[in-house]
Amino acid sequence: MEPIVIVLIILVVLVFIALLKTIQVIPQASAAIVERFGRYTRTLNAGLNIVVPFIDSIRNRIDLREQVVPFPPQPVITQDNLVVNIDTVIYYQVTDARAATYEVASYIQAIEQLTVTTLRNIIGGMDLERTLTSREEINAALRGVLDEATGKWGIRVNRVELKAIEPPTSIQDSMEKQMRADRDKRAAILQAEGVRQSEILRAEGEKQSAILRAEGEAKAAALRAEGEAQAIRTVFESIHAGDPDQKLLSYQYLQMLPKIAEGDANKLWIVPSEIGDALKGLGGAINSFTPAGGAPAAPAPTPPRQQPPID
Repeated sequence: MEPIVIVLIILVVLVFIALLKTIQVIPQASAAIVERFGRYTRTLNAGLNIVVPFIDSIRNRIDLREQVVPFPPQPVITQDNLVVNIDTVIYYQVTDARAATYEVASYIQAIEQLTVTTLRNIIGGMDLERTLTSREEINAALRGVLDEATGKWGIRVNRVELKAIEPPTSIQDSMEKQMRADRDKRAAILQAEGVRQSEILRAEGEKQSAILRAEGEAKAAALRAEGEAQAIRTVFESIHAGDPDQKLLSYQYLQMLPKIAEGDANKLWIVPSEIGDALKGLGGAINSFTPAGGAPAAPAPTPPRQQPPID
């Protein structure tokens, strides 16, 4: 092969390599740092870019999307001298590729160490109970410190989350016992409240029942008295309508005497003065029915009027 052909082949290969180094394609949401003779020249954005081959070089390619970095559990001592393990997750995004390349050697490691030291400072001023119940406060404090420190690195910390806060095993057992005691206490209170409410409802029911029963008895007594009054009124009207004479009234008096004398406790009873008039009328009625020729019946003696006892 002739030397000219070899030279042409070498030239074609060099041109091809030069074209490859001249044309740089940067993906979307990415950036590239270009150096010329070891010095920063410019930042290549997404798309087709042209650089000077063999003079310009790509120093670093940086992803501009939001990144999620979980950190391993870190032992932290609380204010009441208890060691807790805390897992953290950092959400960050590179906003300046040049600063992220030249301002810090490894921004991931720098963020991790800054997170650990800041977390220890924050948790060191809290007791265990406040640490377990103040996640939002801890997240906000962490985010503020990290965002301020990483701003000069061209990084924005969007969110800081605490994945888990693990207290010591003995503390976990004590917390479980306390929670169990609180649940038992609430259950006993609810049961007592239920019994109390049941007794109140039962008493209210008995009260309403007694009131309704008394109202029913009162209405029944009123209706009964009204019926008796109506019966007496009817009898009285019937008597007046029948126009009874003295003989019938005398006979009724005599029929009532045995009922008045009934009972062992009746040691003394008073005979009304009208009984004498009734007996006179009854004797006259009997004499009127005596047959002719017979001896007239003697008039019934008038019983002596009983004086009321003197107390």
